Amino acid sequence: MIHALRKSYPVKTLCETLGTHRSSYNYWVKRSKAVRPQRVEELALVRSIFRESHGSAGARSIATIATDRGFPLSRYRAGRLMKQCQLRSCQPSRPAYRSALHEHTAVPNHLGRAFDVATPNEVWCGDVTYIWTGNRWTYLAVVIDLFARKPVGWSFRDTPDTQLTAAALSMAFMSRGQPQDVMFHSDQGVHYSSKEYRQTLWRYEIKQSMSRKGNCWDNAPMERFFRSLKTEWVPETGYQSFTEAKTGILDYIIGYYSKVRPHQHNAGKAPNVAEKLYWNSSYPVTNLT
Repeated sequence: MIHALRKSYPVKTLCETLGTHRSSYNYWVKRSKAVRPQRVEELALVRSIFRESHGSAGARSIATIATDRGFPLSRYRAGRLMKQCQLRSCQPSRPAYRSALHEHTAVPNHLGRAFDVATPNEVWCGDVTYIWTGNRWTYLAVVIDLFARKPVGWSFRDTPDTQLTAAALSMAFMSRGQPQDVMFHSDQGVHYSSKEYRQTLWRYEIKQSMSRKGNCWDNAPMERFFRSLKTEWVPETGYQSFTEAKTGILDYIIGYYSKVRPHQHNAGKAPNVAEKLYWNSSYPVTNLT
């Protein structure tokens, strides 16, 4: 206020009226004009991380990523820096879902919302979403490992059928080294309850679990993954072509989401980092020299 009125009134009079020491005002004036290299570097880093996340990273994510890269930053300071840069995360508010209690007649809900698992390849979840690709919808099926929320299988197709979901499951099974004693959880969509898909699960000796009808919370990790994909990465108007969509989405799945994006479930670590820490602690390399 003093700075705004100093052209109309003496600074001494304004300080006395507002009960402020003149020395404090002079210190504030000098401090506000000083350019600190550290702050310039922090502002540049925040802008860089924000652009890398396609405008999705909030103060907590920016602080985590910056700290991991050797620039310690609290979420509160990151928030102030974002405000100074006029940056605002595009993350939407938490959606409201209805609840339901009806299980599938043949496949019960074995998972029961026990989303925190002890080891990789213990429980996988899958779901299907749609992406606009120029002149039609393209469907994306994804399988994630619940241990670190890491995508381990995916498939693109122009129809949401069993071939789409089976291809994603097969990719997950092969890329993870054909693990044993895996549970696969999904909703009650026909592409998961069909005879062909269930035969694929039987062939891989994977136990099937299904959400209760109409209950999105029973498959919350998959709902969260697709929400993040669409709000953080996919353009609001979709992609111009199938090729552009596939390239962009794989950049997110393999790159930003798995390698960079901090996850609260992983104590602020990206899925790849969380899994690597698990394997290193479970099977330490012995120095034989």
